[in-house]
Amino acid sequence: MIKKLWPSLVWALFILLLTGLPGNYFPSVVNFFDWLSPDKVVHLILFGGQVFWILFGFREQYFSGRNRITIMVSALSIGIVYGLLTEVLQRYVFIGRSGNVYDFIADALGAIIGILAFYLLYRKKINRITVGKD
Repeated sequence: MIKKLWPSLVWALFILLLTGLPGNYFPSVVNFFDWLSPDKVVHLILFGGQVFWILFGFREQYFSGRNRITIMVSALSIGIVYGLLTEVLQRYVFIGRSGNVYDFIADALGAIIGILAFYLLYRKKINRITVGKD
């Protein structure tokens, strides 16, 4: 099972590395409406990618229809909790970083985008398998 999840685990380490870098490496964001700032786009991509890779690791179970909702909710939950964890680490552990609620919102939205991206990329296969079961 771990072999199938290695892309997700590598991606999680990549996120941890990026979120642990000192804040002066990245532009600052003043408020919630600066969504098109590079910072928020990076959060969307990182956590969208995380959830996508988790779903990719469970694709055989997902495509078979077994526990599809459970797999999606679990992947989304992992992405959101990991986003919260990185923000807490930025606020209290990483030097030169400051976690904030706006970054967490971007993390959570990215996790949702990851589910949508997975579905859009694999919808034909999902529909073909679902229709074939009737």
